[in-house]
Amino acid sequence: MSRRAQFLEVLGIPTEWVPRERKDDPAEAVPEMAAVHAALPVVEAPVAETAVVAAALADPVETVSAPVAPPVARAPVAPSLVPASPEPGSAQTDREAGIAAMEWPALDAAVAGCTACGLCQTRTNTVFGVGDRQAEWMLVGEAPGENEDLQGEPFVGQAGKLLDNMLGALGLARGRNVFIANVLKCRPPGNRNPEPEEVAQCEPFLRRQIALLKPKVIVVLGRFAAQSLLRTTTPIGKLRGTVHTYEGIPVVVTYHPAYLLRTLTDKARAWEDLCLAREVHDRAGAGT
Repeated sequence: MSRRAQFLEVLGIPTEWVPRERKDDPAEAVPEMAAVHAALPVVEAPVAETAVVAAALADPVETVSAPVAPPVARAPVAPSLVPASPEPGSAQTDREAGIAAMEWPALDAAVAGCTACGLCQTRTNTVFGVGDRQAEWMLVGEAPGENEDLQGEPFVGQAGKLLDNMLGALGLARGRNVFIANVLKCRPPGNRNPEPEEVAQCEPFLRRQIALLKPKVIVVLGRFAAQSLLRTTTPIGKLRGTVHTYEGIPVVVTYHPAYLLRTLTDKARAWEDLCLAREVHDRAGAGT
């Protein structure tokens, strides 16, 4: 079996894909960045990894390389996703200040016992996150689903297996050199979209996780997580391929694994996003 076929088999991608037209190429949307991209130095991946990338991008689906762009300013805030900031001196402000001072054990306990919103009444387990608490990579999803709620761990089931396979292709592994978390720590009933107030109550936990972890790159999985973390209404197709920032940390946006299980042809684009994230990580490491 060829290397290309082996890689596609790992990700569960059929060997024959239907080519599709590229509609969200950031190079077309921002042509003036071409000169900046050309001036950026190239980060050489190890030989073995280079072969994997080449095999993945050799598929007949039309793909576009994603050079690292300088961090961009956040897009306009989405009022539907972000509630008003708490008043200084309010109970919510005090709560956020308390969370911001917690270390890992206290933060874990605070999430487990949280009753700040109505989701505490319908959850089976909180889902704090899983992985290496000194990892340089962080992945952020939307919220726990049914399986995650039952097991208390993010990204389990078929979507979790796909995510693990994609991480494995980058030399990453759940529990070893990556930390995986969600915007919400409790499952919304029926897997509905999180409400703004729920995001407001849970975001301080995620913010503290990021502050404690200090990752070199954050990979955001899915539309809602991307729009919530970056506070924008920009569609995910336009958020992809560009390096954003959250609290000064580079952020790369890609599709949610559950979406990729339904839309096989976008797996190649998700692989491009992961390659972009790896380049961002390597550049961050080179600068330390």
